This record gives sequence, structure tokens and C-alpha cells, in this order.
Amino acid sequence: MPDLKIVFYGTPDFAVATLQALVENGKNVVGVVTAPDKPAGRGRSLNQSAVKKYALTQNLKVLQPTNLKSEDFQRELQALQPDLQIVVAFRMLPESVWKLPKKGTFNLHASLLPEYRGAAPINWAIINGETKTGITTFFIDDKIDTGEIILQQEVEILETDTAGTLHDKLMIVGSELVLETVKRIEAGNLSTTKQPQKKELKTAYKLHPDNTKIDWTRPGREIYNFIRGLSPYPAAWCYFSQDDTEVSIKIYKCTFENAEHDYPIGMIFTTKKEMKISVVDGYIKIEEIQFPGKKKMDIVSFLNGFEIKKQAKAY
Repeated sequence: MPDLKIVFYGTPDFAVATLQALVENGKNVVGVVTAPDKPAGRGRSLNQSAVKKYALTQNLKVLQPTNLKSEDFQRELQALQPDLQIVVAFRMLPESVWKLPKKGTFNLHASLLPEYRGAAPINWAIINGETKTGITTFFIDDKIDTGEIILQQEVEILETDTAGTLHDKLMIVGSELVLETVKRIEAGNLSTTKQPQKKELKTAYKLHPDNTKIDWTRPGREIYNFIRGLSPYPAAWCYFSQDDTEVSIKIYKCTFENAEHDYPIGMIFTTKKEMKISVVDGYIKIEEIQFPGKKKMDIVSFLNGFEIKKQAKAY
């Protein structure tokens, strides 16, 4: 069988590992679809997506449609005559696009579907205290993350994992799973399974300021999971108050110390080398923090340059 003509869709670093695996294993990638360049930084110079930067180094054809339903884009896509399309960390495709190739369009999703459908599966798995997650390849249909499953691979979540470390593990496992999926499609020995119907599913809601704010009234273990599940991006945040000044701060790294105490929730305690915040069942010890206008800092460096007074609190 001649090599399948593949069109790849993706934008961030997570997708680059899969595109690279396809290229390095000799797959026939005839086109790469990624997000349009965006102004970035003070100079507002145009910033290319991670996928575009890699695709250009491999002399791959790059398409950057602003509208996936536009006639111009769909004509360009049809001219590539794809046999198969692969989607990794990209926006929802219209039916006229995902139905185009004869071998279908499949997606790589960073969870064990049907659990954690949605935009932020890596973050929510850690936030919810899961001990395992995984990667799924599935054929796209007309809903979000609901198509028939091709392959799945479990991945352990360590107690010390953050969204960043789990992202990197799933990125590698995902690239391998996509390669195996392509091999099975090429060989014609593919079998799929419908996603199981469950009454209650955990959802990977899109992250925004309202659902990334730390609730200091929660148990310490939950707060610990919340902070690591949002690190390094977009980062858990809260308000810090002292001397009638209130600012929002980001916390990237912490540990939980289980202990009985009678202090109010959110009270801040510091020494020259330590900062901890009281919660219902102990203390959250801050290890990495960022104040407005400052760089992210380890707590010792931060305390060397910033005085936290006795009445300071977090909420």
C-alpha cells in the first residue's frame, strides 16, 4: 500500500512531539494546519505556533486558516487529497473537514475517555487527586471527544507530579500511541470501541480566573492537588492582604503539613526561610510564589526581599 497522505492539525508544544514522531518515522505528512500567527510581547511582533516552527524546519506545507469553514481553506485542503487526518491539541473541526479523508480523522486526547472530556484534562486529573490518567486516540464525530475509541494507554500520576510534568509524560506516550494508531490504519487491522455510557463523568472544564482561585477553606490535601494541578500554567492564585493593601498572587509549588491548630484560615506564618498558610487541617508550605510585577521566585529568595507582617493573610 502506498504511504497514506496525512494532514496534521495542532498548535502547542504538546502537538509537536507527535508531528515529530510522524516525520521521523517516515510518514507522509502532506500538510500541517495550525493557528494563525499572533502578536506577542511589547513590540507586538508576530509569534508563530510551536507546531509551525517545527513544520518549517522540515519544509512541510503549513496552512493557517482563521476560519475552518472558509472556501479558500477547504479548497487548499482538498488539493492535498489527504487519506487520513490527525488532530492533536487543536480546535473543533467542522464536519466538512473531518469527513474529508477516506480513512477518517482521529484525535489524540490526554485522558482515558470518556472521563475528562474537554479543554484541560491534564490539569483536572491532578486537581481531582487521580492516581492514573492516560491517552486516547479516537475517531472524531459531531460532538466533542465522544467518537469511537481506537487505542488507550494508562499513565500513572505520581504524588509529586504537576500539570507540567504530567504534560511531558503524556506528550511522549501520546506520540507513540498516534504512531501505533497510524500503523494499524495502514495495515487495515483496526478495531474500534464505542465510548461507554456513564451517568456521571468527570469533566475537564476550560480554565479561567474563577475556577483557578485557591479556596483556603478546603482540606490541605485538596489545596495541594489544586496548586500542583495548575502549575506551571495557568497557576493557582489567591489574594494576599497586609497593611490595607490587597494584591493577587500566584502559587506554583507547595507541600502540605497535616497538623492540629486553632489559627484562623488563611493566616500567614513566616521565618527567614519558610512561609506557610493555615488551613483547616494543617498548613500549606509555600515553595514557589509570584507577586504582581515580579518574577516567579523560590520562597527563600522571596522572603529575603519582602517583609510579611504578622497580620498578613491569604484568601
